[in-house]
Amino acid sequence: MQKIFFYSADRPFYFKHKKKLKAFIDHLFLIEKKPLETIRYIFCSDEYLLKINQQFLNHNYYTDIITFELADKESPTIAEIYISIDRVKENAITHSVSLEKELLRVIFHGALHLCGYNDKRKSEIIEMRRKEDQYLLLFNKFLI
Repeated sequence: MQKIFFYSADRPFYFKHKKKLKAFIDHLFLIEKKPLETIRYIFCSDEYLLKINQQFLNHNYYTDIITFELADKESPTIAEIYISIDRVKENAITHSVSLEKELLRVIFHGALHLCGYNDKRKSEIIEMRRKEDQYLLLFNKFLI
């Protein structure tokens, strides 16, 4: 049964290894021991995500990702993750990494939020970055 879905709201996206990425995200949840039912990744523009940020979180700024857990904490994860392709492109340039690597980092970042990781305090940010790096490396091995 398919659990991971990719949609385009108002920005197209392309992955070389879409099926493997979906399988890997499912694998990430197994490693983190977090039951998963469904995740919908929705790729969009800055303006699209800004409207969501304003409407649902009362924030008036651009962001690269917003993650919504739709299930109870005791239930398997059902979620929607919105990702701004515009912001990811800009961040890739800022951090001197490929668009693909930055997009994967953000995709894993959203999954990690759903697995219980936060990034509000400095210690949480450090742990989140460590986990993102871990899964980027694992995904590269997963492709082989």
